[in-house]
Amino acid sequence: MAAISIPSHMKAWTYSEYGKSKEVLKFNQSVALPEVKEDQVLIKVAAASLNPIDHKRMEGYFKNSDSPLPTAPGYDVAGVVVKVGSEVKKFKVGDEVYGDINVKALEYPKVIGSLAEYTAAEERLLAHKPQNLSFAEAASLPLTLETAYEGLERTGFSAGKSILVLGGAGGVGTHVIQLAKHVYGASKVAATASTRKLELLRNLGADWPIDYTKENFEDLSEKFDVVYDTVGQTEQAFKVLKEGGKVVTIVPPGFHPAILFILSTDGAILEKLNPYFESGKLKPILDPKSPFPFSQTVEAFAHLETNRATGKIVVYPIP
Repeated sequence: MAAISIPSHMKAWTYSEYGKSKEVLKFNQSVALPEVKEDQVLIKVAAASLNPIDHKRMEGYFKNSDSPLPTAPGYDVAGVVVKVGSEVKKFKVGDEVYGDINVKALEYPKVIGSLAEYTAAEERLLAHKPQNLSFAEAASLPLTLETAYEGLERTGFSAGKSILVLGGAGGVGTHVIQLAKHVYGASKVAATASTRKLELLRNLGADWPIDYTKENFEDLSEKFDVVYDTVGQTEQAFKVLKEGGKVVTIVPPGFHPAILFILSTDGAILEKLNPYFESGKLKPILDPKSPFPFSQTVEAFAHLETNRATGKIVVYPIP
């Protein structure tokens, strides 16, 4: 295989101060490529997806544990390996990969994220891209898919249990519904969303879509084994919980005794779930406005910040 030519500098979206994306995010024509450590690969980025944590980080919500500025944002990536560190065993140059490039979401994320032409990530954070998914589809998955899976694992979810998903049409919620129904074998999946998104919930596998604009889930007579809160309604969730059931949330501060967690990224989760995507049991859900071209990354952030996206917002192609 011919050697791949790797430049010393690249194009990337960066910010040098904290603030709103439309004010601080700038297109930078000449950013140095990240150094590739022994356990890392260098990825030629094809697509990236945005997560709420991207704009919260940009606005300085966890500046005390952030990496130094300037930085290129972006956690989720899909692309092609162009260089491997000396300790890398799983991947070779030319492999198509995807993953969330940050080990812990709130602790020193990488200075060069996925909204750049190249990014580096540890081998253990990445997985081989499912062959039937496009780069844009694969980039939509890692952080939210892993979060959905880890939350279900933490509740001990298993076949025959019932679940209520609060925020069923969002990035995490769309995966919780599908995993609960098609991987774990839930007996009943209920989920909340606004009126126009109820059909999507049904298509994902929800048995009972609940229109939160017309009814309050906490008034339901039915009780659930698990409530998965993706929107910050943890306290109310206990009103519809069976005795001995569990509430899990990804929205701080949580509410005791709910399980609150922040994802620790692991490419092994993606590898484990790849066959479900390749068989069509699980599907990536991209927001109807996606993909946004690389040049419209600021517009992509503006859409993210409305909190009205369906599924995931993807930036593609990245040159």
